[in-house]
Amino acid sequence: MGEHHRGGRGRTLDGSSDLPYGGAMSPRTESSVTSISWIPSEAVAGLTRIPFDAGIAHYDDPPPEVIDDLKALRDADRFRFANRLSAWIEVEDGAITGHGYTGGGVIGSTTMRLGPASMTFAAAPLPDLQSEPVFGDGWVRFEQTCGGRTGVPAPRRVKHPPFVQVSAPLAWTTLRLTLHADGTAEREVAGASPFPRHWIYDSEGRLVAKSGLTDFKDWYDHAFGKHTPWGGEESPALVTEVETALERELSGRIMRGGAKPSIRKLKQGQALVEAGEPGTELFLLLNGVLAVEAGGEAVANVGPGAVLGERALLEAGTRTATLRALTACKVAAVNGDQVDPEFLHALAAGHRREETSG
Repeated sequence: MGEHHRGGRGRTLDGSSDLPYGGAMSPRTESSVTSISWIPSEAVAGLTRIPFDAGIAHYDDPPPEVIDDLKALRDADRFRFANRLSAWIEVEDGAITGHGYTGGGVIGSTTMRLGPASMTFAAAPLPDLQSEPVFGDGWVRFEQTCGGRTGVPAPRRVKHPPFVQVSAPLAWTTLRLTLHADGTAEREVAGASPFPRHWIYDSEGRLVAKSGLTDFKDWYDHAFGKHTPWGGEESPALVTEVETALERELSGRIMRGGAKPSIRKLKQGQALVEAGEPGTELFLLLNGVLAVEAGGEAVANVGPGAVLGERALLEAGTRTATLRALTACKVAAVNGDQVDPEFLHALAAGHRREETSG
């Protein structure tokens, strides 16, 4: 296939080493990177929320931290689509002598429910785009785009010709994988649709990164025709590190345990809390990227799934850092007394960013 131009800039996810099978150098080295795309709660906006709120359509539960069988997850309706970029190189005397793609897209389905009845719509995949590999000094870079649209029609007015769309917008990810002759590998997200949420997994199926921002309105209005990789246009991806296992457990308690959290929206540059002010709430970042500032300087950036604000609940009720929106953000807030203090102490032990910076 010919190489496809894409405008988005990638970001390296990790510098992990992928040893060939058996743990020793081999003529053939294989590795992979996988994205799973799913719809988190509170991610849909506008009138399109109505079928979700009515229980006709459904949000998705978060995917697992480790994946070992994509097809089993698909059959269980756990994601909307997946992109598995897998590739190999052959090495002789330190030189790359062969290479190739394996893997590809795995498309899901959409189930609509009305009372006891349900109907499942098969999704419509688009052809996988695999660029011609790029060669460097002792490495080969592969790039693959996978995605498609749901089988459920989505009639709407849009801002580009033909100004009315019936089919659902397209969703996709564009992944890069660089394989080195020494057996190491680098993974990147070169681009992705603004919606839904994309989680990224390494060659061992471990969650290593997430898309930091979903923008339903932008996706709904623009992700069709030439405004997709199949039309020659890419959408840059904002990628963040994953939160801790404890934060993932707390996020479930915040969203589904006890009183319903209040949902707040922040504009870019707006502060959620300021250092020194009183505070009694715990926060879960649902969408976007927040900067943690101490002494007027940013000491960390955090993405979706991060749980914040526990220090004030444990230390005299005073905020120890400022939380400022680097992008538009959506945050869930609950009173701190709804969370077991043991969880707060454990969370605080791993969050002392203000003390470890510099």
